[in-house]
Amino acid sequence: MSGTPEFSRRVKLSRIGAKPFHQQISATDAERAALARRFDLVSLDRLEAAVELTPKGERTILLRADFEADFEQRCIVTLDPIAGVLAERFELLYGPQEAEETASSLVGEDAAFEPLIGEEIDIGEAVAQEFALALPPFPRSPEIRVETETESESAAATASHPFAGLMRLVDREGGKR
Repeated sequence: MSGTPEFSRRVKLSRIGAKPFHQQISATDAERAALARRFDLVSLDRLEAAVELTPKGERTILLRADFEADFEQRCIVTLDPIAGVLAERFELLYGPQEAEETASSLVGEDAAFEPLIGEEIDIGEAVAQEFALALPPFPRSPEIRVETETESESAAATASHPFAGLMRLVDREGGKR
């Protein structure tokens, strides 16, 4: 990634007062195309988020966001496109680097800490990164069945059984064992 992130929505810290700051954001067509390339997606048809920034202390800001996305990934087995939908919620706590150790006492363990660099927070890039983390790492088409080790051991044991052929014939005929 070079220069400006694909989905940049910078919020100046001076806009965040004593009350929470709210903003709805949506990626444009061009931003979604760039994010699809960045995250190796077939397409990214929608990425929207409701973001809240709440002050939690001196130069410490809690970002809470709910995002939704519609996308297509490639199946890792067939390489066919697979439609996907995500709806996720996340929290990030922004603050000075030295505040990282005490961050969990401000908001609990759910919020990851991000160092606050400069006088703004890029809420679009935060959403893009959390979207990437939420993507299925090994997408598979619903038609693809992956046999577990236990299933393959069971199949091997059945196949080596002295009456395996007879059991298959009985199963095919609809009989019971």
